[in-house]
Amino acid sequence: MSLSPDYQDFLSELFEPMGGVRFRKMFGGAGVFHQGLNFAIVADDTLYFKADETTFADFDAEGCGPFVYSTDPYKAMTGYRLVPERLYDEPDEFTVWARKAFAVAMRADLKKPPAKRKFTG
Repeated sequence: MSLSPDYQDFLSELFEPMGGVRFRKMFGGAGVFHQGLNFAIVADDTLYFKADETTFADFDAEGCGPFVYSTDPYKAMTGYRLVPERLYDEPDEFTVWARKAFAVAMRADLKKPPAKRKFTG
């Protein structure tokens, strides 16, 4: 699981309307952070957005399943869903989905005790 420099540059450009993002290596791939919150992950140059009960249906409608980190289908991170391929050709729509993923991350952060929250915005 990795993030190539070319794919990182491509994603950085797509995320620019959000005010930019930061990539941090994690688990052989990378986490994508905005304002201190992880709202996406990259594995093998494939992007997954954070998702919850408010956005699962959007991903399901696009046929985009969860991030599976093993050949065992039961080893999935249901909180991250594959980004629809069509969004790479629709930058405005990509930004809408990215902002929804960030909103999911903010909701998750708010569920934590105040001392453990990461949101800095």
